[in-house]
Amino acid sequence: MEVRSYPFGEAVELRPDPTILRLQREEPVSRVRLPFGGDAWLVTKYRDIKTVLADPRFSRAAVLDQSREVPRAVPHRQTQTNILSMDPPDHTRLRKLVAKGFTARRTELLRERAQRVVDGLLDDMEAQGPPANLVEALALPLPITVICEMLGVPVEDRDQFRAWSDQALAITAFTPEEIVAGGQALAGYIASLVAAKRAHPTDDMLTDLVAAHDEGDRLTEDELIGFGVALLVAGHETTANQIGNFTYTLLTHPDRLAELRQDPSLVPVAIEELLRITPLSASAGFPRIATADVELSGVTIRAGEAVFMESGVANRDPEVFEHPDVIDFHRSANPHIAFGHGAHHCLGASLARMELQVALGTLLRRFPALELAGEVEFKKGRLLRGLEKLPVRW
Repeated sequence: MEVRSYPFGEAVELRPDPTILRLQREEPVSRVRLPFGGDAWLVTKYRDIKTVLADPRFSRAAVLDQSREVPRAVPHRQTQTNILSMDPPDHTRLRKLVAKGFTARRTELLRERAQRVVDGLLDDMEAQGPPANLVEALALPLPITVICEMLGVPVEDRDQFRAWSDQALAITAFTPEEIVAGGQALAGYIASLVAAKRAHPTDDMLTDLVAAHDEGDRLTEDELIGFGVALLVAGHETTANQIGNFTYTLLTHPDRLAELRQDPSLVPVAIEELLRITPLSASAGFPRIATADVELSGVTIRAGEAVFMESGVANRDPEVFEHPDVIDFHRSANPHIAFGHGAHHCLGASLARMELQVALGTLLRRFPALELAGEVEFKKGRLLRGLEKLPVRW
C-alpha cells in the first residue's frame, strides 16, 4: 500500500481536498505519513468514521502516552489532559458536570439573549454604514459574548484570549513556540479566573466547576483548568468561523440565498445542510489509537496504530448523501456528522445551532440586499477554516 505524505496541501477556502475525495472512492482506508511522529491510517468513508468515533477500541487518551511516538500534523505533542483527550469513564464524569447547561431546553432559554446580542451588533453595523467586515461585526462577538456569559469570563478580556486561542489552534500560522505559548497562556488565564471564582463565587459555569472540585472532589485541578480552556475555545471558535463561512456560502450561491429570503422558515434546515457541506477542519486534527485489531473497509487496523479521520468528506459520501456536492435545503434526511458522533458528540451542538439560526436568520431579515463588498480573506495555517475578512454592503 502506498504511503502518502499528509496533509496533501494547504486547505483552500471551503473546498474539500480533491485527493481526499478520490481516496474516499478508491482507497477509503489509506496509509499516510504525518509531518511529525511517523505513519498513520487516514479514514475517509462515512461508515468507517462513525465506527472510529463511537467504538471504544479507538482511544483518545492513548494519544497522551508519553512512552510512544504519536503521528501528528503539528510539531508539539499534546500533553494537557482535557475533556477532548479523555475516554470514558473519565470523559463521562466531566461531561456530566456541565451537560445540563448545554441541553436543547437550556439553549432555547438563551435564544432571547442571543437575539438581543445580534440585534445590538447589527444596529451598530448599520449605524456605522457599509462596507463592514462581518467577521468582526457579527461572527466573532456573538459566540464570544454568549460563552463568556455562560462561563463567567469577562467579555472585556476577549481580545486577549482571542489572540491566545488563535495561536493555540494554529498549524503553521505561528512558530511551534508561539503555538505552545498560546495554549499555556490560555491555561494561565483560566487558572487566574478559577482563583477569582474561589474568592468570589458567581452564578456561572466556571464557578460550578470550581465547586465540583472543591466541594465534591469530582475533578482535579488540572482537569478543571483544561475543561475551562476547552469550553472557552470551542465555545466561540467553531461557531464564529461557521457564521462567516455560511454567510459567504450563501452570498456566493444566489439561488440558495434567494430561496431563504423567500421562505425564512427554511433557516433551520438550511443550517443543517450548510453544516453538512462546509468542511470546518483544515486538517484531520488529532488521532485516535487503536487498542485492539479492528477492520475498516477490509483493512485491518492493528492495536497501537494511529487513525486520523476526514469528517468533512464523510459528509459528502455518495453512499449516504444523494448529490453530495449540491446544496439542497429540501433533503429528506440529513444524518451529517458535523458535530461528531458517539461519546464525544459536540457538547455545545444545540448552542451552536441556536446561534447560527439567530445570526443568519436575523442578518437575512435585516439586510435583504446584503452582498459581498470586495475581496474576502480566508485564514491560513490554522486547524479550523474560516475568514479573516468578509466585507459586505447592503
